[in-house]
Amino acid sequence: MTPYSQLTLQQRQEEYASLQKQFSQYQAKGLKLNMARGKPGTEQLLLSAPMLSLLGIDDYEADGIDARNYGELTGMPCAKKLFAELLGTKPEEILVGGNASLSLMYDLIAKAYTHGLLHSPRPWAKEECVKFLCPSPGYDRHFKISESFGMELITIAMTENGPDMAAIEEAVKDPTVKGMWCVPKYSNPDGIIYSEETIDRIANLKPAAPDFAIMWDNAYCVHEVYGEFRPFRDILTLCREAGSPDMVYEFASTSKITFPGAGVAVMAASVENQKYITSLLAYQTISYDKMNQLRHVRFLKDKETTLQLMQKHAQILRPRFSAVLDALDQNIAPLNIAQWTKPMGGYFVSFNAMPGTAKRALSLCKEAGVVMTGAGATFPYGKDPQDSNIRIAPSLPPVEELEQAMEIFCICVRMAALEKLGLS
Repeated sequence: MTPYSQLTLQQRQEEYASLQKQFSQYQAKGLKLNMARGKPGTEQLLLSAPMLSLLGIDDYEADGIDARNYGELTGMPCAKKLFAELLGTKPEEILVGGNASLSLMYDLIAKAYTHGLLHSPRPWAKEECVKFLCPSPGYDRHFKISESFGMELITIAMTENGPDMAAIEEAVKDPTVKGMWCVPKYSNPDGIIYSEETIDRIANLKPAAPDFAIMWDNAYCVHEVYGEFRPFRDILTLCREAGSPDMVYEFASTSKITFPGAGVAVMAASVENQKYITSLLAYQTISYDKMNQLRHVRFLKDKETTLQLMQKHAQILRPRFSAVLDALDQNIAPLNIAQWTKPMGGYFVSFNAMPGTAKRALSLCKEAGVVMTGAGATFPYGKDPQDSNIRIAPSLPPVEELEQAMEIFCICVRMAALEKLGLS
């Protein structure tokens, strides 16, 4: 295969005609293939099926607490202990919530607007301007939370070691910059693991805003796909040692450990932050679903048992990631029209097409029956300045469907690149 930049006009036209023929054949099949979100597949969900029958009619108590009844707003002590072990924090720093960490994130931002955070001089709603730092490409739902509250979103470039720290350190000198989003391990979508230097610099930030909030979404803390578990430093301890114990809020969940729609989410924060947040939560709810917390404790048991479960997830995910990466290596790499990540964990492959072609490539994919996350979604306001980044989510489709979807994807990327290079 010859790099597209070296093809003559006639060769580009001939290549495009060949691809168009293949594309039309796929169109005629009326396929419906979905790689839009990082949802666990059926095989993964079956791994946690035994959890559904764990609690018998008489199993509803732990630590002297009846999980069926009101109370324990911050969660069952046994659940706090389990998640503290997984995150490397202390049980008293853990709040165990409902099924979605995203809900906890949204709720924290909402409370910042209505009441302010622990060190806020006033509620954020009374500030003339609120800005939030958005390392990009990043998680679209993070950005949408900030956008929904009318924040000004500031794009921070991602590097191979995490977000551009020089840009962040400069940005936080502005007192209207109130926080930043982070996915520190196997970042969404790049799969980057923040370097130790990056983590240290984040923990040692000295923002002008006294209520600056690091939204530390550790969604993939135990989600290796290749290799053994990679330990990760506790950001709460680092911030405490740096003299800013209340600056960070860490989030995680069992969404991609057990059941995404029926899991358990947690927020880890300093004891003072927990006291303040729960004083507001007390008027919102009496407690979260403690029976589900207990069910998860009975099933996951401890860190060792959880990591064993995650290796089973990895065995299911590896062929899917391989299907994506093999297709790209074979059909795109020789053409020099794109680059992509090869993550060791997480849920995505981040693909950078030829600038100016991502939207066109995904439009073609949709015409051929392949649905993916929209172009631009990984940037604030849904606007990728390069029109290049595409998030590939391999987890949900069976391998056979994924292979077919990737064949179509590669055809569409190639067609879009040829159109950009010129066909006349």
